[in-house]
Amino acid sequence: MNEPIDSPDDLWRSVTLLHVWLEADQPYGGQEGLLLRMLKLQEEVGEVAQAVIGVTGQNPRKGTTHTWDDVQAELCDVVITALVALRTLTPDAREVFAAHLAGVTERSLGSRRG
Repeated sequence: MNEPIDSPDDLWRSVTLLHVWLEADQPYGGQEGLLLRMLKLQEEVGEVAQAVIGVTGQNPRKGTTHTWDDVQAELCDVVITALVALRTLTPDAREVFAAHLAGVTERSLGSRRG
């Protein structure tokens, strides 16, 4: 049984392992491979939209086809895909992400009026 990810180190270890696994068997490399990795994000976001449509029954031909658990899983796939894409772009993905998250947090929460 797989153990849950308990720390940022475990998260980034998994991202690195997924990156290595993907890089080992790619039909396209270089800039083309990088661009295709970025496009994978759009596919995953589309699957979130499909799950939301499915959970709300917005397609009358299909009815209710998904659950909120499906939406959660698809959102997780988006996050994983984005982190692996970032790791593909830079070996310093962890540091780049941490700095960006700190900036967004400061910008967002630092602007609150008390």
